[in-house]
Amino acid sequence: MDNIHGRKRFSIISIITVGVASLLVGVLLTAKLGITPTTDAQNFWKEKSEKAEMPQLEPNSFVKLAKELNPVVVNISTTQVIKQRPMVPFPEFRSPFEDFFGDEFRNFGEAPEREFKRQSLGSGFIINKEGYILTNNHVVENAEEIIITLSEKREKEYKAKVIGKDTRLDVALIKVDANGDLPVAALGDSDKLEIGEWVMAIGNPFGLSHTVTAGIVSAKGRVIGAGPYDNFIQTDAAINPGNSGGPLFNLKGEVIGINTAIIAGGQGVGFATPINMAKDILLQLKEKGKVTRGWIGVSIQEVTPDLAQSFGLKDKQGALVSSVNKDEPADKGGIKAGDIIVEFDGKAITEVSDLPRTVASTAPSKTVKVRVIRDGKEKVLNVTVGTMKEDEGEAAIGGEKEDLAPEKQLGFAVQSITPDIARRLDLKDSDGVIVTSVKPNGPAALAGMKSGDIIKEINRKEVKNLKEYKETMKGAAKADSVLLRIMRGANSFYVAIKMKQ
Repeated sequence: MDNIHGRKRFSIISIITVGVASLLVGVLLTAKLGITPTTDAQNFWKEKSEKAEMPQLEPNSFVKLAKELNPVVVNISTTQVIKQRPMVPFPEFRSPFEDFFGDEFRNFGEAPEREFKRQSLGSGFIINKEGYILTNNHVVENAEEIIITLSEKREKEYKAKVIGKDTRLDVALIKVDANGDLPVAALGDSDKLEIGEWVMAIGNPFGLSHTVTAGIVSAKGRVIGAGPYDNFIQTDAAINPGNSGGPLFNLKGEVIGINTAIIAGGQGVGFATPINMAKDILLQLKEKGKVTRGWIGVSIQEVTPDLAQSFGLKDKQGALVSSVNKDEPADKGGIKAGDIIVEFDGKAITEVSDLPRTVASTAPSKTVKVRVIRDGKEKVLNVTVGTMKEDEGEAAIGGEKEDLAPEKQLGFAVQSITPDIARRLDLKDSDGVIVTSVKPNGPAALAGMKSGDIIKEINRKEVKNLKEYKETMKGAAKADSVLLRIMRGANSFYVAIKMKQ
């Protein structure tokens, strides 16, 4: 959940999660549209509404939907305790950075650490009559207290607790004690969603309770740099800060997405996590509180038209294996660098982003068939899937990804800027490397680095590609800190990061 300045951004095009404003305060101080209770014996949520056919859009369609579905949507208010050391002003000191960055650089020095309370707002929706609620992880992350408010007609508040969370997919399952009398949303099938289909969002933008907006599905399968399993639904239904975690409904009243991110400063461009991706992990969140994912230990990249021609492929397909980790499942199963994976466990791998999601959703210890193209010929291999560890990254998407020792100390990972990435992010050139992930609370995160940042210089030395980056970073590892010049959007700035001891 973000403050009003868009605290959590996902990429260089300023994609932000849509939690609402935060306020710092000193501590010193029966439903025909699918909201009936779940009866499915296998799942603890209601799978879909009773209506088999998609209804036609009529003048009052959204009126009916809003009345029926408002009760399943909740407002989420969180309180987080923040420890901060205030800056001591020295009016006589003038920094050369002041001309560029304003008054915040006029203060320096140390003062005693103080505690503050940050209050933030977001949205969620009820998926089980016993009080289970689905939302974004960033809405409730690090919260000391979570208060759930139901629709205005019920006028009830509950304290909630986190049952399970998944930072990679940005999904959290929370629960309130509600004595089994809550209305429940039906979860639909996001795989059947069509571009151009009407959708409706309900949430808590800017603290405006149960705001209803409508639009269409603008695109599917969007990769926006939010994480390793990007597969977003894009919609022009108005989504604003505070909508995070709220539902995106189809005309049948089924939840087909979780509203997650927007483009800062943009209009009519919002992103929702497909509900099927959340359903894949809900039972794990409920039973274990976390998600166990499959892992095979490869780095991959996109098959560009040039690469397809070089490898003798008829068309651009699959995921190109750029490296294989020694003694990992892929290595043991016979996968080699240069293989193009086109099918995994019976599922076609059409785009490079398909593979990380498919592998991650496969149960560890399961032996699967992997179809690859090697030297122009198809080959089927048997691979026993391993378990992804907390500190293991996902396969690279769109270019070579390196986890260098200095990066591990600093808490971030990078990859090369391919022409496709440069085009998608509207970059003027492909010089530098792009930050693909930043470890929470690591040195890089504390210094202000974010996923999507472009590294242009290391210790005042320009880096134009991944090779130059690797060579320069190796030398930088010998120092106590490293100075990076970062491009974020149209802005360029330096960050100094201490090497983790």
